[in-house]
Amino acid sequence: MKKNNPRLLLLPVFLMAMNCFSASRQSKYIVSSPDNQTVLQLEVESSIQWSLTNASETLLTPSAISLHLADGTVLGKNPQIESIQKETANNVLPAINYRKKEIRDNYNQITINFKGDYGLIFRAYNDGIAYRFFSTKKGGITIADEEANFNLNADHKAWIPYVRDPREGDKFQTPFEIIYDQTNISQFHSDSLAILPLLVDLGNQKKALLMETDLEDYPGMYLGLNKQTKQGFKGVFPKCPVNERVGGYENLNFWVSKRADFIAKTTKSREFPWRIVFISKNDKELADNDMVQRLAAPSRIADASWIKPGKVAWDWWNNWNITHVDFRAGINTPTYKYYIDFASEYGLEYVVLDEGWYKGRDILTSSDEIDLKEILGYAKTKNVGIILWTAWHDLDKVKEQAFAKYAAIGVKGFKVDFFDRDDQKSMRSCYDLAEIAAKNKMLLDYHGMKPSGIQKTWPNVVNFEGVKGLENVKWARDNMPPYDVTLPFIRMMAGPMDYTPGAMRNATRDNFQPSNSMPMSQGTRVHQMAMYVVFEAPLQMLCDNPTAYCRESECTHFIAKIPTVTDRTVILDAKVSEYIVTARSKNNNWFVGALTNWDARTLTVDLSFLPEGKYKAVIFNDGINADRDATDYKCEEKILTNKDKLVIQLAPGGGWAARFEKK
Repeated sequence: MKKNNPRLLLLPVFLMAMNCFSASRQSKYIVSSPDNQTVLQLEVESSIQWSLTNASETLLTPSAISLHLADGTVLGKNPQIESIQKETANNVLPAINYRKKEIRDNYNQITINFKGDYGLIFRAYNDGIAYRFFSTKKGGITIADEEANFNLNADHKAWIPYVRDPREGDKFQTPFEIIYDQTNISQFHSDSLAILPLLVDLGNQKKALLMETDLEDYPGMYLGLNKQTKQGFKGVFPKCPVNERVGGYENLNFWVSKRADFIAKTTKSREFPWRIVFISKNDKELADNDMVQRLAAPSRIADASWIKPGKVAWDWWNNWNITHVDFRAGINTPTYKYYIDFASEYGLEYVVLDEGWYKGRDILTSSDEIDLKEILGYAKTKNVGIILWTAWHDLDKVKEQAFAKYAAIGVKGFKVDFFDRDDQKSMRSCYDLAEIAAKNKMLLDYHGMKPSGIQKTWPNVVNFEGVKGLENVKWARDNMPPYDVTLPFIRMMAGPMDYTPGAMRNATRDNFQPSNSMPMSQGTRVHQMAMYVVFEAPLQMLCDNPTAYCRESECTHFIAKIPTVTDRTVILDAKVSEYIVTARSKNNNWFVGALTNWDARTLTVDLSFLPEGKYKAVIFNDGINADRDATDYKCEEKILTNKDKLVIQLAPGGGWAARFEKK
């Protein structure tokens, strides 16, 4: 139910008729959040600027916004207001395959229509603001550029995800797998760009997370330094591709060799992406951000009951290195039947056939070593679904045929890899593929792509990579445990992430070595196990091989019981880049995971989040020698209630994980 809210304030500086504002005279408008603590101020004069305060503190100073059209028109220059509408909402929204069953959507909003067939929507929440442009031009427009500024009130520290490894010399071609630099805004590399989300420390525990959502048929936004103030950011957008070619690893990428002089073309009236500033009072709030779910377009799947999240036995990370079998392990039918047996034994819902299952670049023809129909038939008898890997371009060029063919023979979905860009064409493709997949009742897991709201609009898109996950330790020495306790506050707030945890070969900081064939993780065994609770992933991989999991069956059984979507999530304790403790519930059972960086630490877990009653707790602790042998752990069982508090010890790069079952 929506109604006008008296707490939404519209205060024009000059008294004039609402439908005839003059662009030559200054006009200011205030949009306050329902609790009146977050205030967005608009200045509509020769340009459109917005600023933001929270708890009477200025966070963002006036920041200009506009759309620049290819014909030279600037939507936002000398704007003339035609009408203003105001509304409020206080709704509970259902969430599909999310970390919560439902979310609160409580805001105040104004919609401003300008002469020239365009407008702006500004929305104020208790914990942040969002705005978006819209166009009512029936014939469509060509957008040369978008002006989006975020001028902070001071030179704050920020967590900056630089695009470090642009492909083919094009800074907009990236897999979005990025480590964060902690530095003051003024030290932002002036010749570099950063991806979203980007976190800013406002002081006194308060933080701002810059985000976006609803990138349908529109490019993603990158951030560059505002070189005038050196304490703010400006939006930068990839131009549309003109020429493309295959290249990169095994020719699996589809590189842009030439770009146009515009970022997007439209063919009809439409709304453009939301620009978001989320504000948290502390780090527990920061890791519990629902802005993308609130703002993204609603689900377009009327009945989503066929979408089945779950866990996946995965082959590529462990290099198909199963042992103690009487066949040659590899990309072949006997190996995948073995993976299916493992998945069935431990109650895993899926097996992925990764790179190498199809012939060359022809996704419609399987390898000579693979009998796909036999594998699918065998999987069906074991109640295990099969998901196929594909490079984006290989699928996109035959998408209608591929989805129809593989759905007909029982394939459950595709892991689509090597997007590695988010210009208008690739974002349009993300939505097109999702729609076609939904018609064929198939799941999608996007790799080389960041989440941006499509997971709500098309909930059959059940996961995204866009993270420097465990695969990177096969060849790199990146400092992973600090990254692991940064992701839940920044990257994961945009949407789920296919980090692919579950390594059974674990190493201390000193003992770690990259290895492609026999990979290991940084940090302890329980650090890996706790990721299944802390990290949101409706489709969650088990990265290691069945031989290792069967040898470590106590850990594997625990992992297998952790749900991938939950009814409720509570952040119990948290500090960005240092540690996090997360609790999630499903069907009256609770699961708790704790992660730390390379610092050993002692934490207290207060069980007051549990409902009344007694619970059988199965608890995995770092072993007393985990600082020397990272595989060391201790499992114990206890009977506990919500009156109890647990003091837990985390080793360097350590973790803690527990399951609470109602007795």
